[in-house]
Amino acid sequence: MIVGLLTLELYLSEAQSLKEKRIIIKSLKDRIKNKFNVSIAEVDANDLWQRSILGVACVANETKMVNQILNGVMGIVLKTHSAELLDSRMEML
Repeated sequence: MIVGLLTLELYLSEAQSLKEKRIIIKSLKDRIKNKFNVSIAEVDANDLWQRSILGVACVANETKMVNQILNGVMGIVLKTHSAELLDSRMEML
């Protein structure tokens, strides 16, 4: 069993309040969940309205599959116009 963890630090230039941030993050999380069936949550920077740190977890039986899924998640984030990717970190357990 391979567990993949992906940490994404995002800058949300369009968010002007915490409410707008929540709307943007919820939309992004829903798209990622529906496409890749991974666990995703905001894990830090909850009180900052233009920053978000998301944690994504994926479990599979091959490292190649976990890499493919987490790279797909990063692809969705990179294509999102409402969020700019500042930093990412991928780990395999």
